[in-house]
Amino acid sequence: MQLDAGPFVAALEYAAGTKALVLGKPSPDFFAAAREEFSCPLERVTMIGDDARSDVGAALKAGMRGILVQTGKYRPGDEALIGHANALVVADMNEAVEKILNGD
Repeated sequence: MQLDAGPFVAALEYAAGTKALVLGKPSPDFFAAAREEFSCPLERVTMIGDDARSDVGAALKAGMRGILVQTGKYRPGDEALIGHANALVVADMNEAVEKILNGD
C-alpha cells in the first residue's frame, strides 16, 4: 500500500503549527497562479494535457486555452468529457506546439 500526499501534508501542518495551502489541478487557483507566474493574460496561456477534465477542461473553465493530446492518459472519446467547444484535440505534443506557433 502506498500513501498519497494527504498524510504527509497533515504531518507537516502539525509539525509547523500552520495550515497548508494545497494548490493543484483542477483548482482555478492553480491556473491563476500559473498565469501570475508568466505575467500575461489568461487568454494567452495554453494548457496542453492528456487529461480531458483536470488538465484541459479545468484550464478552459479558468479562462485559458486548452489542447488535449491523444497520448498518455488519453482514451478515445475523452473529448466528450471536456465540456467546452473551444478545446483543440491533437495527436501529440508536436502537433500541439505547431498549433500554438501557427496561431490556430
